[in-house]
Amino acid sequence: MVGSIKTFNLFSEQLIVLYFTRIKNIQIFTGEPELIGPTQPIVARVGDDVTLPCHLEPAMDVVMINLEWSRSDLNNVYVYAWRSGQEYVRTKHPLYTGRTSLFTDELKHGNISLKLSEVKLSDKGTYKCFIPKLNKQTLVELVVDAAASPVISLAGIDGDKGGVVLQCESKGWYPEPELLWLDAEGKILSAGPTETVRGPDDLYTVSSRVTVEKRHSNNIICRVQQRNINQIRETQIKVTGKHEF
Repeated sequence: MVGSIKTFNLFSEQLIVLYFTRIKNIQIFTGEPELIGPTQPIVARVGDDVTLPCHLEPAMDVVMINLEWSRSDLNNVYVYAWRSGQEYVRTKHPLYTGRTSLFTDELKHGNISLKLSEVKLSDKGTYKCFIPKLNKQTLVELVVDAAASPVISLAGIDGDKGGVVLQCESKGWYPEPELLWLDAEGKILSAGPTETVRGPDDLYTVSSRVTVEKRHSNNIICRVQQRNINQIRETQIKVTGKHEF
């Protein structure tokens, strides 16, 4: 008899634990959904495709719910809008025509991430992912950079010093980079001032000249770098005693 009572009490405790576990799970999954975005800026390079993450948690079907992507500096127009199960293009900014889309197969799972194709420098900024019906939003910062490998060419012969004059040029950078000349051991060479030109597309072109004397090693490096975006591009050239390379 005593053994039966112990068995009943143990069974009752299991039922109580199971009951509260189910109640806890119900509270978790029936809570109000939140829009979740990235905690860090999204970095993209000019010309690439990029995804701006945004999703509902817990997941819910948003296929038939109005969805909006906008940018803080663009007034009364959208980067992308979704209405009645399809894209709404009437209020779309012309800069984004044919370049923005949603992952429509993922909308039923609450994925509202935006795909931006052929990134331009002008795309940089803060984007808002917004669901009007739920009054939920999250912000995504897009940082755009650009980098290109330098090109070295022969600019002339320095008869007085018995060396050659080399020119290095690199186009298509953002933000503005710095240019350095190095020898084979990585030591910085004394060179002429760097010329910087900012084009109509806001991309930078940098160039510089250096005279390579006989005392320098044969391998000369032109390095262009932008520390803020952690980008480095180098080109190496070998100069012979006959000024051939």
